[in-house]
Amino acid sequence: MPNERTYKVADVDTEWRGDALWIRLNRPERRNAYDAPMAAAIGAALEDAPRARAVVITGSSGSFCAGGALTTLSRPTTGEMRALYATSIRLFDAIRSCPRPVIAAVNGAAAGGGNELVVACDLAVAARSATFGQTGPRVGSAPVTGATNVMGVQIGEKRAKELALLCRRYSAEDAWRMGLVNAVVDDDALEDTVDGWVDELSALSPRYLEITKISSNIWWNAARDSFSTGVGMLVQALASPDLAEGATAFLEKRRPRFPPPE
Repeated sequence: MPNERTYKVADVDTEWRGDALWIRLNRPERRNAYDAPMAAAIGAALEDAPRARAVVITGSSGSFCAGGALTTLSRPTTGEMRALYATSIRLFDAIRSCPRPVIAAVNGAAAGGGNELVVACDLAVAARSATFGQTGPRVGSAPVTGATNVMGVQIGEKRAKELALLCRRYSAEDAWRMGLVNAVVDDDALEDTVDGWVDELSALSPRYLEITKISSNIWWNAARDSFSTGVGMLVQALASPDLAEGATAFLEKRRPRFPPPE
């Protein structure tokens, strides 16, 4: 068992809890949305995973993750956006290539890239108050790093397109019925439930769990090229008025007024 310790890097708290490495996103003022340094810190924390039996990713202050931080999207630079997109891909790849099972303990809103973070994790347990949904077209973007490809394998193409295109919000029970999460529990039982799942995993062979996990990445690997293609398209669209209007409307908490199609 690893030594018990905690540490914090770039708005990410890491804690050893028994056999599990808990990674907690901790930027509550922006609902744990990640920027490039924060995404990189989560990926760096996963480098400790081989010493654990399982990894748990969760959020702080009643939020799971609101995806990529939108604070500069109304005035984006190509470099900033390339960095954010690239670190998103690296983060999700780090979860998928992690030799240990990664459990999403969804303690609040999982929106946009936060919903894709759930898609990337191997297992997901949701608090009853948690919500799920994509935000891309609503904020002048597109969810190309999981929601437009891998999520269709997990919950079916029509349902995945519903989430990606309509940008609705779904309850934890909705997410369970769709197959986006494995279980829904009362809010105050979330962490104890996840601890129980870790105990189950700890009784199994880590070597053969790793083989099982990495072998299950066949559909993720097949979709991997579409991530890069989608990100390339997003970077090319940085100067579009849709992106500026979507991000500005989000920050101003109003309905966006997108220009009509050309």
